[in-house]
Amino acid sequence: MKKNIYIAIGLIAVGLGALGVVVPGLPTTPFLLLASWLFYRSSPKLQAWLLASWLGKYIRSYQRRGGMTATQKAGAVGIMTAMVLLSTFVFIPAGSIARIIVPTAGAVGALTVIFFVPNAKNDEE
Repeated sequence: MKKNIYIAIGLIAVGLGALGVVVPGLPTTPFLLLASWLFYRSSPKLQAWLLASWLGKYIRSYQRRGGMTATQKAGAVGIMTAMVLLSTFVFIPAGSIARIIVPTAGAVGALTVIFFVPNAKNDEE
């Protein structure tokens, strides 16, 4: 039962991680790390699939460096901020509840990258 729950949550995390590649404010790496950990505990085949997929590069880079470089963090936060502002003021109609939700999600994503994602050991790669 526990194995099936881990797999289900892992698949949801992969979906959220994949969405994070294109949705502003939604972080990618934390969801993929969660999925990798869950698959490690429940399904070696799914973990191997995840690491071999196009999303695996995010996990491998994080594991190799032990985190994100300051430059990567700045770039990620900058792109998230730009996309959140673009989405909020260009694509979302005035008065929509999404004008509150999107910037809030963007702020959570930026704070996650800044304060919870470890700094890489080697800032030169």
